[in-house]
Amino acid sequence: MRSPKRTFQQRKALTGMLFLAPWAFGFIFFFLVPLVNSAVYSFNDLKASDNGYTLTFEGWKNYTQALYVDATFVRKLTTVVGEMVVNVPLIIIFSLFIAVLLNQKFLGRSLARAIFFLPVILASGVMLSINNAGYMQQIMDANLASNNPAGASVNGFLQSIELKNMMMDIGVNESIVNYLTGAVDRIYEIISQSGVQIIIFLAGLQSISPQLYEASRMEGATGYEAFWKITFPMVSPLILTNLVYTIIDSFLNNAVTQQIDTTAFKTLDFGLSSAMAWIYFAIVAVILAISTFVVSRKVFYHD
Repeated sequence: MRSPKRTFQQRKALTGMLFLAPWAFGFIFFFLVPLVNSAVYSFNDLKASDNGYTLTFEGWKNYTQALYVDATFVRKLTTVVGEMVVNVPLIIIFSLFIAVLLNQKFLGRSLARAIFFLPVILASGVMLSINNAGYMQQIMDANLASNNPAGASVNGFLQSIELKNMMMDIGVNESIVNYLTGAVDRIYEIISQSGVQIIIFLAGLQSISPQLYEASRMEGATGYEAFWKITFPMVSPLILTNLVYTIIDSFLNNAVTQQIDTTAFKTLDFGLSSAMAWIYFAIVAVILAISTFVVSRKVFYHD
């Protein structure tokens, strides 16, 4: 007897399950065991020897040491979270702005897109090593120091002083001015981390039906109104996607992860390293949960 034909919703659910299947198998067979082991190690003192390793249960000692005894972990963790809170909104806004520009028809559009997609291409290999090692910043600081003894502080001052004076003259709030001028000082970091987000936003913009804009023009809507009434609501699901991606990306390689690696593989304190990793994971999970909950309530899904 022939089985009944699946409904559209059932086919969508099956497609989603098939899409997630590679990740599920990879997680179960490659990540689940190390994840459980790291949780076990965080409550024990691990001693390695020629015959393997032994575990001595210590309870919450590793967590206490990471939070209250270690002199740098909490400070680095606070710094990383603060930088994430500052940089993520700037990256999202910048990515959406550039995607809207690149979605327009103009001469040399392909070249402009290639330029802004370069951070994705250069995100691996030699360029990543140069960026992580800080060589570019060292070269810039050395060049500035040779011309001016004041050093890097003058570099940041010269980058943002004109913008700050202009906004203060027109009456912009001082906290907003400081935030925006800080963004100018971090423009290289923002651009280098915006490649994937620009691609995602551009794909979303190209999926918006042109009939919506034609209807808005017939109704007399301006470009400003069309952006806030059509473009922004239609790409709001991608804002949520890029928010999650940017938060995770900002936590992947920083001072905290470097300290966790150093604690595990240089000092060979795997228990303390595992405790640091789980504290870090919990904070990232909380930030993601709060961000997703707040933003998802404002997302518009077009049926």
